[in-house]
Amino acid sequence: MPAPFDKTILLGPDRFKKQKRDDNGDEIPLPVPVPVLPAEDLLDQPVEIVEGPSVPTPPSSIPAVAPKEPFANLDITVPDIEIGNEVDKQPIRPSNFISQLVSMNALSEELAQKIQLESATTGRSIDDIITEKKLVDQETITKAKAAFFNVPFIKLSEIGISPEALAAIPKALAERYKLIPFDIKKDKRELSVAMANPLDLPAIEFLEKKVGMRVRPYTAVPIEVIDAIANNYAQNLSAEVTAALRETTPQETKTIDIKQLGEVIREAPIAKIVSTILEYAIKSRASDVHIEPQTDRVRVRYRIDGILHERLILPKNVHEALVSRIKILAGMKIDEKRLPQDGRFNFRAAGEEVDLRVSSLPTVLGEKIVMRLLKKSGGVPTLSDLGIRGKALKNLEDAILRPHGIILICGPTGSGKTTTLYAILSKINTTRVNIVTLEDPVEYQIFGVNQVQVNPTAGLNFASGLRSFLRQDPNIIMVGEIRDTETSDLAIQASLTGHLVFSTLHTNDASGALPRLLDFGMEPFLLASSMTAIVAQRVVRKICTSCKTEYDPPDEVIENAHKVLGSLYPSGKSFKLMRGTGCAECSDSGYQGRVGIFEVIPVTEGVGKLILERASAGGIQGKAVEEGLVTMKQDGYLKVIEGITTIEEVLRVAQE
Repeated sequence: MPAPFDKTILLGPDRFKKQKRDDNGDEIPLPVPVPVLPAEDLLDQPVEIVEGPSVPTPPSSIPAVAPKEPFANLDITVPDIEIGNEVDKQPIRPSNFISQLVSMNALSEELAQKIQLESATTGRSIDDIITEKKLVDQETITKAKAAFFNVPFIKLSEIGISPEALAAIPKALAERYKLIPFDIKKDKRELSVAMANPLDLPAIEFLEKKVGMRVRPYTAVPIEVIDAIANNYAQNLSAEVTAALRETTPQETKTIDIKQLGEVIREAPIAKIVSTILEYAIKSRASDVHIEPQTDRVRVRYRIDGILHERLILPKNVHEALVSRIKILAGMKIDEKRLPQDGRFNFRAAGEEVDLRVSSLPTVLGEKIVMRLLKKSGGVPTLSDLGIRGKALKNLEDAILRPHGIILICGPTGSGKTTTLYAILSKINTTRVNIVTLEDPVEYQIFGVNQVQVNPTAGLNFASGLRSFLRQDPNIIMVGEIRDTETSDLAIQASLTGHLVFSTLHTNDASGALPRLLDFGMEPFLLASSMTAIVAQRVVRKICTSCKTEYDPPDEVIENAHKVLGSLYPSGKSFKLMRGTGCAECSDSGYQGRVGIFEVIPVTEGVGKLILERASAGGIQGKAVEEGLVTMKQDGYLKVIEGITTIEEVLRVAQE
């Protein structure tokens, strides 16, 4: 019986061309992989096949007949195959795929021949042999297959995944067939799909029936397909959003009136999209969500560990309904699109409740929304958990245990100042003290602490609130920020009358806070007598513990570290560093979580004298270093050597 015929057809662009016909009108078959057929299949009349190393010549009474089409040009080679001490001759099917690798200079002719021989003798596939021996990387193998089978190659890490395309195929099917849809052309009824195995015709035929349109396959590296499925269906963000998108009715939002808009934003799909965006924010530990209109789409980004990450792309036609839904939840006016607005609302997901501060901003492409997530639960970290340690921790604890004085926490926006204040208040919060705070906003509720939210529209600002606090018999006062002369004067007066005052200031380092307060008009002698400690801080990303690896840093990095650390680290001593290689736990970033780097300047007698002399920030810093100050940059480098963070992170936030 003839060998079974391989029905695999060409899958590239030619797959969609019309069938060609010969002069007689008969269809010309598409190119197909050709199996090696028995000799009897190549002749008009059967011949006797004799087992053995050679095939006998047909009887002279039977004329030799040329092979039938399309096998006229079939080239069958019979190389020598060494098995033990015997040499046997047997036909080997030529491999165009491995020839493709040779033509790409990925393999030498000699190595390719050895691989073919090993495949023939062991029965293992060429793929398995190449992969096991790591002779060629997976991307090159995939490109060779794409060229051989005439299927376009696509690199998934360099393209965007369309949410509408993703919505066409459920996650379960994507995982089963190892494929991911990335583009859809509804006008052409065509879905583009990246596949680990683009020759899986049953899968393609099944998908075409399911989606009701033509499926155009592309070849992609298998591991990239798996990663793309994990990332794009991660925590059901894209899957749930795109499922909701299928239920929305496409509309030109510019023509929707208020009455129609009210109907749209009450639709379950829009509400589901908003809920899914927020649920993902909570699960991924995001601090902010950005919804940004662009020319032809809406981009959703999440700030995770201080860095913005693009996680979702939505079609432009849902932008107005999406923004209006959020504005209604936040108590904002949906018909006011010319001015910025602020609002807030609560949201609960996975048993966790968060407050959301919402800000809208009119841009030329539509309203941009930013939502800040403020967790209501989870506990306040300790000072040690934040990353304060050693002499810095001792100096800070000495200052906060005093009955009066001012302690300032300094740093730019987003440097973790409020978290540090909460950690301090939690440490000194007992039933024997009265603690009152004035915040904008109250980011976390601490049991036993009287927290007040500023309300400028009602006349409650930092200055007026601080004045009222002094009539509440407080022991400890926390003011969210010193912004002006009046607030700074009241803070000084409160500390001089026996209160312990905490506040924040926007300066780059601890030594710069003192000249800044003098610029507010404070008297040097009042500042020197009331100030007890100044803390400056930044936050850096921690290396992901799941993919942390050790490496030898370049000599210049070691030399620079010794220069920065000085006497804090033995001179000439080498060290190894750590970095994250990227994994599913950290979304391939190499980082997960954050830790602070700190410097704490206690206002000693020496520093106080410099304040009275109105010394510069540099002079105060120099004096503090003489007295044993570990600077922020030094603290960062020590955490680098300990494998907590990386050099790049420290330089990102603490570069001078």
